[in-house]
Amino acid sequence: MSHAMATNLSGEEKAAILLRAIGEDAAAEVMRHLDPKDIRKIGSHMSAISNISREEESAVIVEFQAAASNGDVGFEGKEYIKSVLTKALGSDKAERILETLTNTSYPGLESLKWLEPKTVAQMIKIEHPQTVAVILAHLDPDQASQILAHLPDFMQADVTLRLGTIEEIQPEVLQHLSDVLQEAFKGGTKTRGCSVGGTKVVADIMGRLDKAMEGNIMGKLSEKDPELAESIRSLMFVFDDLVKVDDRGIQELMKEISKEELPLALRGAGQEVRDKFLRNMSSRAAETLKEDMETRGPVKVSEVEKTQQNILKLCRKLEAEGRIVIAGQGEEMV
Repeated sequence: MSHAMATNLSGEEKAAILLRAIGEDAAAEVMRHLDPKDIRKIGSHMSAISNISREEESAVIVEFQAAASNGDVGFEGKEYIKSVLTKALGSDKAERILETLTNTSYPGLESLKWLEPKTVAQMIKIEHPQTVAVILAHLDPDQASQILAHLPDFMQADVTLRLGTIEEIQPEVLQHLSDVLQEAFKGGTKTRGCSVGGTKVVADIMGRLDKAMEGNIMGKLSEKDPELAESIRSLMFVFDDLVKVDDRGIQELMKEISKEELPLALRGAGQEVRDKFLRNMSSRAAETLKEDMETRGPVKVSEVEKTQQNILKLCRKLEAEGRIVIAGQGEEMV
């Protein structure tokens, strides 16, 4: 494998080759801090490269060496691992993983990431809703949403409410919870408290549920805490998400939006959303809208955001009336 051939490999393939090169102990230490999804991806490549020669391995290592710290980084310790992870997973994710290398975690909670959502739901459904909320806050939103879906109906809104108001958990509480979970899983450690939960976590989880379940939970949450429910809704559906509305829905929405509101709202929108609206107008109307946006003077960001929120509320109203459809992450379209 020449250097040119090495550059044709994906980051995950190169990471797999490098992890094999550093030996089982070092590779295991790195893999221990990867998400299950990443481990499966890289692991599958490691299984498929059993016939890599020393020359081929060296070609990949040379490329990593050239890319890391102007070529001055060696192949031992944290800097080497950083170069591997950065190339494979990107700088942001690599930094997060490297932080975990110098901090301890809660193995009991981490172990849940490897279980099927239905299994986790069966394990925790007898726990206090606050305990369940803490557990869900530590899991990937995809897995957390599936676990929430498998919990008893009477628990779902209560757990969601508690999840939305969690900010920081004391280390003693987390340690106790981890210890309890480790009755079934091995390990044990201590660490400092960490910030978990909050409206963003709930919004991520809600966005992955099917519409019926989301509506049921959010309806109950609105009865208990209307302000929290509205905060979650605002994060679940942002203005750029209007690209998920089909063309007929956009046309229906524009019937309800004033001529003054649309150009103002689109001032702070992504290009994809702008194009979505422009495609659903006549050529003349589209040109008029473009001119309005270009010639209008400076406006306050708060005014743009307020207008966008008004349109999003209108959009949710039309969806509730069945006049438009918003494609969500948790449902299939037919």
